[in-house]
Amino acid sequence: MAATAAASLRYFPSSLRSRSPAAGAAPARGGLVRLSSRRAPFAAGVAAPSREAESAASLGDLTRVDFPILHQEFDGSKLVYFDNGATSQKPSCVMKTLDEYYRSYNSNVHRGIHVLSAKATDAYESARTKVANFVNATDSREIVFTRNATEAINLVAYSWGLSNLKQGDEIVLTVAEHHSAIVPWQFVSQKTGATLKYVGLTKEEVPDIEQLKGLLSNKTKIVVVHHVANVLGSMLPIEDIVAWSNKVGAKVLVDACQSVPHMPVDVQRLGADFLVASSHKMCGPTGVGFLHGKIDLLSSMEPFLGGGEMIADVFQDKSTYAEPPSRFEAGTPAIGEAIGLGAAIDYLSQIGMQKIHEYEKELATYLYESLISVPNVRIYGPAPCQTDHRAPLCSFNVENVHPTDIAEILDLQHGVAIRSGHHCAQILHRTLGINASARASLHFYNTKEEVDVFVHALKDTIDFLTSEH
Repeated sequence: MAATAAASLRYFPSSLRSRSPAAGAAPARGGLVRLSSRRAPFAAGVAAPSREAESAASLGDLTRVDFPILHQEFDGSKLVYFDNGATSQKPSCVMKTLDEYYRSYNSNVHRGIHVLSAKATDAYESARTKVANFVNATDSREIVFTRNATEAINLVAYSWGLSNLKQGDEIVLTVAEHHSAIVPWQFVSQKTGATLKYVGLTKEEVPDIEQLKGLLSNKTKIVVVHHVANVLGSMLPIEDIVAWSNKVGAKVLVDACQSVPHMPVDVQRLGADFLVASSHKMCGPTGVGFLHGKIDLLSSMEPFLGGGEMIADVFQDKSTYAEPPSRFEAGTPAIGEAIGLGAAIDYLSQIGMQKIHEYEKELATYLYESLISVPNVRIYGPAPCQTDHRAPLCSFNVENVHPTDIAEILDLQHGVAIRSGHHCAQILHRTLGINASARASLHFYNTKEEVDVFVHALKDTIDFLTSEH
């Protein structure tokens, strides 16, 4: 079936992208015009939802007012933003916080005694404390600010991996990991001689936990797994994986980029040695993420980068290093971005992560059931059920239609933004027997009404593509 699905995907670059109606010509079937040009956005005449909305209003209805970018139109179509798996939108309070930093107290941190530096340092370290509280870390020193989750994983790979792995050791991953959780360990494997072991999928298209359990041995030194899969929408039992790994003395690194923004995450309860996440997926600025590491582990690790701030003393032939987290934050950090992340955490916490999680579970089921009702649509990953929920995302393909064509026409003609491609998960796509997929990923500021708009637009898009070709 997978091979058939792969063979059925067709790409229509010349027929679609060169279509340009002559002057005065009627629009093509399905209303498709000017595919070679981008639409220019214009300010929407859409009234933002009122905070005094009736009690029946959803969380999406109530929070959309906080996201100015969502209130615009493109060629008469209201924007439907369903690419949250790639990056989330930012509430006004985050943008205001960034603006206030740069306008009022822009300065470097930890180095100046003047009032601006003191204020910036306080705000920066306050953001670290907010992150620690948000994931229930035991100590704010366990939070290391990084450029993003990718850098956080590289930090662990180079600072811990190169010092602790050797020939014959094993690194366990799943085929559903993001490239950011695979490529750094390939580097380390090549340098140390350690072996990469991959966990496959079950028939339900979730990572095979029993296979993972069976792969663990005294050769296993670290297990690298996602919390929520960015393509399949499935969730792994991290507490169980940690318990099994601990029995063989293996460390666990969790990629929590798709879980921390969407549900309560308690690092003490999960028990993983390392956990990473990115600000930009949790309503914060780009350019900053964080690593949570157990303090004893961080204290035993060598620095990842050398430079200012991460040192204790520098001599001509050697240096001594600062204690964590400064040891891993060389140079001037993303100060405004970290402070903006703190504002995003304030915003999310005010709503309540459990409230967000419950609403998104409902939204996820609605998206799945609505999408699977469309003829010839194939959704990847498990179906939602009472015991196992899906994340609010669906990766899918349509028989005989390339996902890039779907994404392009949804954008150009309907104002619907989704993702197409391999989603930084090529190994997973090959395992599924496909080269690419389309992905609709939602957040708490989305609504069921937007899902209806998306599904209706998708049907129109499929009709156009299949009727034209």
